[in-house]
Amino acid sequence: MEYIRSKAKDIYLGDTPIENIFLNEFLPSAPGDFVKVYLYARLYAETGRALSDRNMAAQLGLVEERILEAWEYWENMGAVRRHYLDGEGKMNFSVEFLSLKEQLYGGGGEDAEAPEAAEAPEQKSVFGSEAVKELMRALEKKLGRTLSSTEMEQVIGWAEDLGLPPEVIELGVDYCAGSGKTSFRYINRVMESWSQKGLRTADAVADHLEENDQRFNNYRRVMKALGFSRNPSEAEMALMDSWFGEMGYHMDRVLEACAKTAGISNPNLKYVDGVLRGWKAEAREQKRDVNDRKPVTLAVLNRYYDYLRHKAEKEAEERRREIYRKLPEIEEIDNKIQELGTELSRALILNGAKGSGRRLNEEMEKLNVDRAVILTENDYDMDYTDVKYNCSKCNDTGITDMGERCTCIETRMAEAEKWLRETEGKRNG
Repeated sequence: MEYIRSKAKDIYLGDTPIENIFLNEFLPSAPGDFVKVYLYARLYAETGRALSDRNMAAQLGLVEERILEAWEYWENMGAVRRHYLDGEGKMNFSVEFLSLKEQLYGGGGEDAEAPEAAEAPEQKSVFGSEAVKELMRALEKKLGRTLSSTEMEQVIGWAEDLGLPPEVIELGVDYCAGSGKTSFRYINRVMESWSQKGLRTADAVADHLEENDQRFNNYRRVMKALGFSRNPSEAEMALMDSWFGEMGYHMDRVLEACAKTAGISNPNLKYVDGVLRGWKAEAREQKRDVNDRKPVTLAVLNRYYDYLRHKAEKEAEERRREIYRKLPEIEEIDNKIQELGTELSRALILNGAKGSGRRLNEEMEKLNVDRAVILTENDYDMDYTDVKYNCSKCNDTGITDMGERCTCIETRMAEAEKWLRETEGKRNG
């Protein structure tokens, strides 16, 4: 006779058994995100359904890298075993949930294979061992003082209770002492944090510290770019982490977004986040990387050069009107120079008289000297009313007098991209 159990068709109407060993021994010290990953994946394992890391990350509100960290942690703890697919490297694997009771009490029959790599290493007491004596001496040397009996017991607790090897404990004390934090209460928090993160080797600690330093360097640069001298809040750090992690931005693009806050009264990270999300959506539509700037065509570049020239000429005209209003004698001199210039041209065309040309040039030179004296005496530069182009080599045309492309083109291309974006934004707004 065959016996069949009816199963719920909806995944949410079933039950997921969790061993009490997990709840009592593993859950209290595990990072919250890692517990979420374990339990959620266990739900799918019970139903035999597949779930990609990307979908799990989206449903749990995590980044994919955090999912991978969780599986590495649980494998180190002996709760799961990863089976890598042939030829797929270390990124594609299946996860087998191991029986914690079988590992603790033995058994499992012929099918229970327990490779040495998946077995949790046996932890031996460090009380009275020569290794712990060497560790104590090393810590006293790093801290520059003798450890109390209470502190020694705490060090032994890091080794036995937290499962941290002596090399990691030394690195932790060294790290804290180097930061000026020698309180055992502070050092203990660091050790607990490293244990929860599954940092059991010197290499793992080094990678963690390098990543942490890079993150805080990113925070400092962004906060400085926004004009803040304070440290970011946890929410602000999470927001910035999403820019460099989830969104994949490089620092130069984030700083470019920060620069756009110059025009608002209250610069803040939410504004920058809105800019970056807008750029990401635009990049997705155009199927390009978020760090690739929008390409600028030659037509757009020429329009930008025209804009720069007209802007420079308009500003020069405004300065000229200002001077004429404040120093009327300058306007008289300019009119006289213009008349002499016209007369000189006429003389050279009609008779090419060298004598009159020399006389007119001398008069114009004298007027220019008088003009410069009047301006400087009134605290103005001699060239105050001149047209001031961004590039003196090509006068904002992109082409030099020799007919060659000017060296300023690369700079103007980057500026033209921003100018085009702002122009389109004003038009659409």
